[in-house]
Amino acid sequence: MHLNITYAALAKAVDGQFYGNNPSAILDKFTIDSRSITPGIGFWVIKGQNHDAHTFVPQAIKSGAYLIIGETGRLEEAKAAGANVIEVADTLKALQAFAVYHRLKHNIKIAAITGSNGKSTTKQMLLSIASAAGKTCANSGNFNNQIGVPLSLLEILPEDIYGIFELGASHKGDIDETASIARPDVAVLTNVSAAHLAFFGDLETVYQTKTEIIKSLNTAGTLVYNIDDAMLRRLKTEYSGKAITFGFSQDADVRIEEGEDFSFVYKGARFYVPLKLERHNKLNAAAACAAGIAFGLFKDQIERGLQTYTPMPLRLEEHLKGQTTFVLDCYNANPASMNNALDILVKKPAPHIVVLGDMRELGKYSRHYHEELARKIISCNIKTVFLAGEEMKYAYDILAKESGVMVKYCLNWRDFMPLLRQETQKGGTVLIKASRALNFENIFKEI
Repeated sequence: MHLNITYAALAKAVDGQFYGNNPSAILDKFTIDSRSITPGIGFWVIKGQNHDAHTFVPQAIKSGAYLIIGETGRLEEAKAAGANVIEVADTLKALQAFAVYHRLKHNIKIAAITGSNGKSTTKQMLLSIASAAGKTCANSGNFNNQIGVPLSLLEILPEDIYGIFELGASHKGDIDETASIARPDVAVLTNVSAAHLAFFGDLETVYQTKTEIIKSLNTAGTLVYNIDDAMLRRLKTEYSGKAITFGFSQDADVRIEEGEDFSFVYKGARFYVPLKLERHNKLNAAAACAAGIAFGLFKDQIERGLQTYTPMPLRLEEHLKGQTTFVLDCYNANPASMNNALDILVKKPAPHIVVLGDMRELGKYSRHYHEELARKIISCNIKTVFLAGEEMKYAYDILAKESGVMVKYCLNWRDFMPLLRQETQKGGTVLIKASRALNFENIFKEI
């Protein structure tokens, strides 16, 4: 973070009121975590669902915070202590307003990426591509929500030419909120599938939420979307602005070619990158390349940049222990990503073992999708299955009736570890996958 803004200018940018003796002092950096305060930085007070950081203001001052940004009427003690203070009506809205101010102050092209699956991988691929053309910034980890996106945008430096930001959502209106902060020049839609249905309610609401990104696309901006996706294909008639489609379909603008390595055709030109990608990652790569084209990057920059991409951890990450290959896909789990992981597993050396945990946040659809998962396992002819979590009981009830399938179900995965250790000594390939909250990567560590 390198903000270089006076206290007075910051107050004006966030429609706040400054109190203190030095309005011309410079704020270069701030934190929202009182535990990370060091002398000279600012403390931006955020009220979370579980904690109100205003209670930490006295400690922040003792720790050396030079400036406190908090809500009107909540900083009287700080003002009495002589601290520099900016009071605002809502600290989160003020943070978002400051992010917009900072974003518009820089001459940078921004791509915002959303979708039910593949956001992070597409972001990393596009980051590799754009970095081949110039200095590029991106949000890290899961900084893709109403707080994470503005904090990420505030990391933009004067020398940055491109910015790549993924936008996550679990409720209708989430993308509308974060996209309006990012103000993208390129908006990327990877897909629409059954994720977070406990909050969205149905697939149509997922579609409506993801496509909220279009409203914040800059006037001359480009929409990039997956023409193979049944829901997103509707944009062919529903969206009349500038667009680049991608997919395996013959009518895709960025048309992916079949084959082991990644290649596609765009406007008669063939792009080729010697990367061996699974089908889902070819779609992610095509999305990133299409965004690169929308940025105006050259063919060699796109090819050279994508070639430097390295996979993210816990996304179909392969490890060899003895004679057994373990595939860790523990970052997230929903029906689409489960099906994809199983399709990939059965192409690898047998015998095949699956170790699966709950697909979370499916709400009233949970039973349906966990039972569908069981039927998918049966259709893949997988004979050794370990299941853990409350929701996986639905899958177990189906699999337990299937002759020839050895299925072990426990609420807690630690209870089946002795048997799992025994089964995984036989070679072949083991898939370990669950929603992030279940920490299934620890299974691999304990085998």
